[in-house]
Amino acid sequence: MRAASGLLALGFLALGLTAVPHRAVANDPALRVVGGDPIARGRYLVNYGGCNDCHTTGWDAHPGAIPESQRLTGSRDPFRGPWGTAYPTNLRLFIAHTTEARWLAMTADPHAVPPPMPWFNVVSLSASDRRAIYAYVRSLGPAGVPMPANRPPQ
Repeated sequence: MRAASGLLALGFLALGLTAVPHRAVANDPALRVVGGDPIARGRYLVNYGGCNDCHTTGWDAHPGAIPESQRLTGSRDPFRGPWGTAYPTNLRLFIAHTTEARWLAMTADPHAVPPPMPWFNVVSLSASDRRAIYAYVRSLGPAGVPMPANRPPQ
């Protein structure tokens, strides 16, 4: 157990991240990842948050094996539910055409994007965390094609 904790600490240090001392309370502002390099921090948050699960084609079959150059380009595998049909957005194209201010406003609004996006997770992130995600995705550059438009229920 102690070795695993040490390895985790080394992993954080390699990314330039430090864990903030905290109380074990859900939504505690101290439960944030902090670090100097916003791109490394954003990469960590995207991976930890499971963004690739939906926004990277093929991730479910090959988790972690999709090259970073192909990640976050959306998926044509739709989600269907009471909200209609939703396609995971190509985040690389979206962020390439979105200002940081718009990204911060949108990701703070739980009604900005339809289900099944887990906005309850995104809106709980600090503005600093959301800036880091923006910086990371923007650093990847635009790639891929736009996804089909979401459709309302039939």
